[in-house]
Amino acid sequence: MSLSSHVEELKKKHRALSDRVEEVQRAPGVSNLEIAELKKQKLRIKEEIERLSMDA
Repeated sequence: MSLSSHVEELKKKHRALSDRVEEVQRAPGVSNLEIAELKKQKLRIKEEIERLSMDA
């Protein structure tokens, strides 16, 4: 997989996590722990995208 396609896949995952976070935040009874974990995953992906973009 080329670097650019890997970055694009990470961006897709980041968007999907963003959508999931919004969905979960609107749902009643969802724990803050679950929301926090999704946000951590999103941040890790964002950091990886930035790191790979700087290397390119």
